Amino acid sequence: MSEIALSIISPMFNEEENVSVTVGRIGEALAGLKEAWELVLVDDGSTDGTLAVARELESRHEWLRVVGYSPNRGRGMALRTGFAEARGKFIVTTDFDLSYSPDHIKRIYDELAANPDLDMVLGSAYMPGGTVKDVPWRRHLVSRAGNRVLSFAMGGSYKTITCILRGYKRESLLELEMEEEGKEIHLEILSRAHALGYRIKEIPADLRGRTGGTSKFKFGSTSTSHLLFSLLERPTMIFGAVGFSLFLMGIIAGLFIVVMRYQGTLNPTRPLVTLMTILVIAGIQIFTLGFMSLLLVNLRKEIYRVQQQNRRLEIFLGRLDKKSGGEEK
Repeated sequence: MSEIALSIISPMFNEEENVSVTVGRIGEALAGLKEAWELVLVDDGSTDGTLAVARELESRHEWLRVVGYSPNRGRGMALRTGFAEARGKFIVTTDFDLSYSPDHIKRIYDELAANPDLDMVLGSAYMPGGTVKDVPWRRHLVSRAGNRVLSFAMGGSYKTITCILRGYKRESLLELEMEEEGKEIHLEILSRAHALGYRIKEIPADLRGRTGGTSKFKFGSTSTSHLLFSLLERPTMIFGAVGFSLFLMGIIAGLFIVVMRYQGTLNPTRPLVTLMTILVIAGIQIFTLGFMSLLLVNLRKEIYRVQQQNRRLEIFLGRLDKKSGGEEK
């Protein structure tokens, strides 16, 4: 069997009516690819006929592989399962409903293949050249606002943080220690890759609303996860702003007290001095907490680097074991 150049991973959960269409469209989009490729469908504990339909299609297409588990555990677990099964030099992940058309897969693969120095390629509907069409306004608003906040938390380096449409150099991806089981895996991967200095490029993408099946988007959990990630990624964004604001309010209150004192209008029975003291002390404490949180963020990045070295060692030893095992046979 020839070496596989590209692995496409797509998680699916209760997508029975979309399986045939999705597999067919991806097959058509990559029919002209000269290199060997595979499509890995990961069934995330579907409770309908999704897995049965996928298995039947697997028997008809040599480039199609179906893996899965039960019960449902979330997109993160599905992607991690797909990463472990993928055999390609490059890996591209995409939504099962093909909100981003299959043409994007080839574009991302071409970027990775043409630029050996790249570790990741991100598809972005929110960068210049990207488009959004037929997406419910509520979902679009939350997604765009959330990505703005997340982008700011990561230093403004990227326009789209949460999208599943991505491409990876396999050896770079395997060096990342992933733990998330839900949609937060996109944030985890990008955070770790950014901290480790991976070379990452964004390319324009065209996002279209789902035409079949049921959307898995949840407003509450999505918004909460975005805010928590932003706080963990850049704690000074919250602690610094709040601490500085309280401190500034305390200083203004102090100046007001001085003015009232010289005007002879200061009422010693009013708790203004106490309020000023509380605001200044609280501001300093919260600002200090932000500084300490920043130190913890830097420590976390050092842990990522240690984990990366451990993963590299594991991969190296695994290859040695395979090589020695083959020589013994």
